[in-house]
Amino acid sequence: MKKSLFVLAAFAAAAGATHAEDTLKKIKDSGSITLGVRESSGALAYTLGDGKYVGFHTEMAQRIAADLQKQLGLAKLDVKYQPVTSQNRIPLVQNGTVDLECGSTTNNATRQKDVSFAVTTYVEEVRIAVKANSGINNISQLNGKTVATTTGTTSVQTLRKHERATGVDFKEVFGKDHADSFLLLESGRADAFVMDGQILAGNISKSKNPADFKIVGDVLSVEPIACMLRKDDPAFKKAVDDSIKGQIKSGELAKLYDKWFMQSIPPTNTKVGLPLSDATKAAWANPNDKPMEDYAKK
Repeated sequence: MKKSLFVLAAFAAAAGATHAEDTLKKIKDSGSITLGVRESSGALAYTLGDGKYVGFHTEMAQRIAADLQKQLGLAKLDVKYQPVTSQNRIPLVQNGTVDLECGSTTNNATRQKDVSFAVTTYVEEVRIAVKANSGINNISQLNGKTVATTTGTTSVQTLRKHERATGVDFKEVFGKDHADSFLLLESGRADAFVMDGQILAGNISKSKNPADFKIVGDVLSVEPIACMLRKDDPAFKKAVDDSIKGQIKSGELAKLYDKWFMQSIPPTNTKVGLPLSDATKAAWANPNDKPMEDYAKK
């Protein structure tokens, strides 16, 4: 009996390992790939409605899919889009619903226990957005205020851990996605919105009156943003990483960055206006999948 159980356990483990390492085979056999996309992650990834998803990381992911199609020798590859949220993105990658998630996910040590990350393609700075007439210019002025963030993100924990937040007491409110969180600020239900700087800038640029808002205070943390995929699938990770490295080398990634962050973008044809940062340039110069803990100031 014990021997039978051992054999079954070994078989189950082998089956699990096979399942974990078959993303390329799954894509080839099905003739399709499912990309995890975001609906309101600033210029990195957002929706125009009617099932149309755009943005820097979304378009980069489409190019990764095209490279995978060539690698697998497929005459056609059906690219499917699965909207994900900060709450469900990791489970949907783990259970195989999503093959590759390219939104606005921070690569950190905790998440690396559950998923793998491609090489970093954007380095983010977490900041604070407020109304321009709020009088709030730094963390200490959040005392007694209401701070919005998005469910499933780490931004408020980051704010609480910041040395300048010592003794600052604020109330938290949560939006279901970044657009919802910005609406909390816009409607006056929150005094501040703490999130990735480009998400704040993107939402401000698309608001009715962008001049009504400003981004203030210290940089709360520096975080590497990367595409997410299932763990223990080195062949798929290599294929994704090779595509990204190719886009960096050819200059295509820089062109995509300019298109989404420095030029007018739909639907309002406004500019986010965030030049390529030195930190992102450094990540492209030496592609790596280091977690945010490696970026922490020594």
